[in-house]
Amino acid sequence: MVFSNLFFIFCFIPLFGILYILFGWLDKARINHADRREKRIKRPMLFRNIILTIFSILFYAWGEPIYVFLMLAVVLVNYFCGILLYKKHNIIGKAWLFIGVAADLAALGSFKYLGFFSGIIRSIGFDVPDPQIALPIGISFYIFQSISYLVDVYREDSKPQRNYFDLLLYISMFPQLIAGPIVRYGTVAEEIGHRRATADDVADGVYRFIIGLGKKVIIANIMGEIATTLLGGNLENMSAAAAWVGILAFSIQIYFDFSGYSDMAIGIGRCVGFHFPENFNHPYTCTSMTDFWRRWHMSLGSFFRDYVYIPMGGNRRHQALNIMTVWFLTGMWHGASWNFIIWGVYFGLIIMIEKYTLLKWRVPKIGLYIYSIFLILVGWGIFYFDDFGKMTQFFAAFFGQNEPQGLPMHVETVIIDNLWLWVAALILCLPIRKHVENFGYKMATRIPYAGNYTVQFCHAIISITILICSVALLVGATNNAFIYTRF
Repeated sequence: MVFSNLFFIFCFIPLFGILYILFGWLDKARINHADRREKRIKRPMLFRNIILTIFSILFYAWGEPIYVFLMLAVVLVNYFCGILLYKKHNIIGKAWLFIGVAADLAALGSFKYLGFFSGIIRSIGFDVPDPQIALPIGISFYIFQSISYLVDVYREDSKPQRNYFDLLLYISMFPQLIAGPIVRYGTVAEEIGHRRATADDVADGVYRFIIGLGKKVIIANIMGEIATTLLGGNLENMSAAAAWVGILAFSIQIYFDFSGYSDMAIGIGRCVGFHFPENFNHPYTCTSMTDFWRRWHMSLGSFFRDYVYIPMGGNRRHQALNIMTVWFLTGMWHGASWNFIIWGVYFGLIIMIEKYTLLKWRVPKIGLYIYSIFLILVGWGIFYFDDFGKMTQFFAAFFGQNEPQGLPMHVETVIIDNLWLWVAALILCLPIRKHVENFGYKMATRIPYAGNYTVQFCHAIISITILICSVALLVGATNNAFIYTRF
């Protein structure tokens, strides 16, 4: 099941909301009863957590019910390892940490990389079978959350979760289960047991969800169709214009697709009292590759920084090796394919070079911006094609090695017919919405009552408009999956 689905929007979420509210009343009744008896209730969110866990399991099982048992087993292993390693900094604690992390990586490796490595072995002459194992949706995200939980408990940054079902809730929570953001346990540990969602939280959460829905359905899906039209099929005689417009469309698609999912996840979490971390900060306004990766998929970047880069020595020793290791792993995380590995190494080399050159020079910002966008487009070209023959044909066209053809008719058509979308997407890549909203909130504080109502009214109008447009586009849509659910 995906967020940008009519069943999810009009059936799953309303049913979940109704039951969550009803079960919330049961929790409040328990609390009031305990207060009258002058007792302290241990689990004030018991029934709400039960309904959230049940719906999270249903959400995941909707497409792949068999893999629910894999997730339950992963959570069970992490549950016991977390308890057994806590406050044990000797060989025993390290052993349980190793066992837990090894089990997590074994699950990820078996389902995501076994086919890839068996293919490599066959290519060098050994006859090994192709396992043909399907990739469980979201496994890269919930495995990384499991690893972060164990490491944080070992470091005593967080206490171990003593209740299996609360740990299951953290790992399986449907808003961020299949495509992030990667939420650290410490971020939500307190909110699992004690949280509160006010009317403002719900209003802001719904608004954030609908903004994400619009990003996905109105912009990303249409840009994805343009990218497929221009980059799919035979690329042998591709024009430079088709290559540039096609990869620009994909760059817009993947940003609005992934940031849209993150907005929807953060919005749903906000409605039930969870505060997930931001995952994007207008990455296409960057002035270097280092700056870009501080803005793009920030939860993944912080994971590799805190659990790989810094433990390896960070900036203190072997910096170049540490950078390349992180980026090799980043490429591997995105998929079991050579193009992702090359993509990771590509950015690792650029960032390593920047550390010793560009970031120490005084370069005009416009030059840095052009440099960054160009390298990003090249990177997305590597990312898009897992067929090296097509990748070679694409870059031949991208760098103008094919016969000049001007602006082909089909390229002109996708530009002119979707001109409003190109303009809107490029504008929304800039932090204009953030500045407009900040200005609105400042004005609202100067007019305490009317100002606040005006902001809410504007949010309501925007939400209704986006929802109507999104629903109209979703009717009859056949392929509406998020890109990052594949990873």
